[in-house]
Amino acid sequence: MTPRRTRRPRAPAWTATLTWKAAVFIAVMCCALAALLGTLVHVSVTGQTVRDAREKALARLVDATRLYEAGEPLPPFAGLDPAGLPDPLRRLTARGERGTMVADHRGRPTMWAAAPADGHALAVRVDHSLGAGTIDALDRSIVGSSILAIGATLAVGAFAVTRVTRRLHATAQVARRITAGDLDARVDDPRTRDPRRPQDEVATVSGALDTMAASLQRKLQSEQRFTADVAHELRTPLTGLSAAAELLPEGRPAELVRDRVRAMRGLTEDLLEISRLDARNETVDLAVHELGPLVERVARASGTGPGAGTGTEVRVVRDAEVETDRRRLERVLGNLIANAHRHGGPPVVVTVDGATVTVRDHGPGYPAYLLASGPQRFRTESGGKGHGLGLTIAVGQAEVIGAELEFGGAEGGGAEARIRLPEYVRFEDDPREP
Repeated sequence: MTPRRTRRPRAPAWTATLTWKAAVFIAVMCCALAALLGTLVHVSVTGQTVRDAREKALARLVDATRLYEAGEPLPPFAGLDPAGLPDPLRRLTARGERGTMVADHRGRPTMWAAAPADGHALAVRVDHSLGAGTIDALDRSIVGSSILAIGATLAVGAFAVTRVTRRLHATAQVARRITAGDLDARVDDPRTRDPRRPQDEVATVSGALDTMAASLQRKLQSEQRFTADVAHELRTPLTGLSAAAELLPEGRPAELVRDRVRAMRGLTEDLLEISRLDARNETVDLAVHELGPLVERVARASGTGPGAGTGTEVRVVRDAEVETDRRRLERVLGNLIANAHRHGGPPVVVTVDGATVTVRDHGPGYPAYLLASGPQRFRTESGGKGHGLGLTIAVGQAEVIGAELEFGGAEGGGAEARIRLPEYVRFEDDPREP
């Protein structure tokens, strides 16, 4: 029987934050410092108080010894073998030695001093209640002041750390915006604006992020301009080539030329569309559409190879109304269906379930790189024709219309693309209202 592993409990997420770690570190260091200082003060004051009481008790013992030797009566605080004398002092005097000791006498702290006298123990006592009370009051003051000091230090430390973590969170938020495509996002830390101000580590990271974002923005804009310029420059000669191809005599060579010209024109249009999507200045024309009939129209017009328009099966599980840009949605669905026909395997099934449309084929499935990081331009691994721009355009157009496009594997094999649209909710008039 295999032993069952027990899961270790996971700490809450907030325990991993810098604020929590800094607070714990400050609290531990403050407690350690307070304990060290408190111990030193307690030992020092206690030692001084006990020394003072011991000197006083020994002075009284000298006086009592002189009176005993002179045969005069002993004072009330002295006596031979008095009751309450600690046993260690009795044994000490029995050995002929003199000593002192703090012990309780009738419920009160007392400093005893004893010396041998004719086989007896001559002892004196000094009330040590004031000294013991002073030490107790000092200990309470040390504990109270330590708590206040720890609280104040924690408050000041948390305030200082929070200011740093707030700036770090702002830097992380800007980094996430840049990752999402907002290349205009900047941290603009106040410490980086004025070079005369000293910069801490957070300001250094913020400045480096702003510099990286600016450099990345310049490079991407340069690439976008290059792509758009190349596509624009290709349109004119391609138009001329298309017109010239129409003048060629019918035959196999003419068909090959026209086919390549159509492919070049399609690639040029795709590049122009991608450059417009990269510029992020697209506008949408929203309207309410029934999703089922729209998908059926796209399926009839899409597909590749023999049987195009008839090789796509449409299943409407539940129809819905969506508010979207019809042209852009048709472009997304058309690219997904065309990609399924070109790189997948039959049958290609398009399912409408509410505001969700699923395009599935029964081919080898999407390549691993696409599932991991999304479509990449000019990269295909299926061995078929294409430049890897169709899915890239589909992703860009889906983002413009506010839809979610996901790529995955289907149960039983094949590729599956799922697009979720914002469903339109129609508010019916309440019949109870006049």
